[in-house]
Amino acid sequence: MAEDRTSIHPLWLRLIHWANAAAVVILILSGWRIYNATRFMHLYLPFSNEALFPSKWTLGGWLGGAIQWHFAAIWVLFASAILYLVLFLATWRFRQFRPLTPAGLWRDIGAFLTGRLSHADIRQYNTIQKLAYLFAMADLLVLIASGLVLWKSVQFGWLRDRLGGYEMARYIHFYAMAGIVAFIAVHVVMALMVPKTIKAMLWGR
Repeated sequence: MAEDRTSIHPLWLRLIHWANAAAVVILILSGWRIYNATRFMHLYLPFSNEALFPSKWTLGGWLGGAIQWHFAAIWVLFASAILYLVLFLATWRFRQFRPLTPAGLWRDIGAFLTGRLSHADIRQYNTIQKLAYLFAMADLLVLIASGLVLWKSVQFGWLRDRLGGYEMARYIHFYAMAGIVAFIAVHVVMALMVPKTIKAMLWGR
């Protein structure tokens, strides 16, 4: 049987995907170092001297180095997010996320729980995938918005007020980070379970 060489993911999508992946990993690891240096754990355990994240899982070595990594990666993420949004709409790729219905979600959850969720055609997203990707997009927007408040609180005062103030923005940023970490963990596991999805994101076919 001849190899199917039709494109599943266009080049622009693959480049943005891997740029985003690299930027998000750098942001997470450098962010963990920043949380350790600013003793964010003390918001929850005031008498604890323990670091929130093991040092070997962080990036930057010290607070200044972590901030440099963080700001370098944020511009990559911001630029790729804008480019993705433009091309997502211009190429009508958003049609892959329709339809999105409660009935479809319950059907796919049932199929997943019984091991019958099909991945025969990876061009078609099931409802669980659609919701997961939409969650990741929304979560990244929350991360960027709250990050802008933490970076330039005065200049983005209107955004700070809508997020409930500077301290609330810190919590929002932290929980949004936890959300994207959870998404990445599930995403990687699912990709390893269906290796052809990795091949498609590497070579487009």
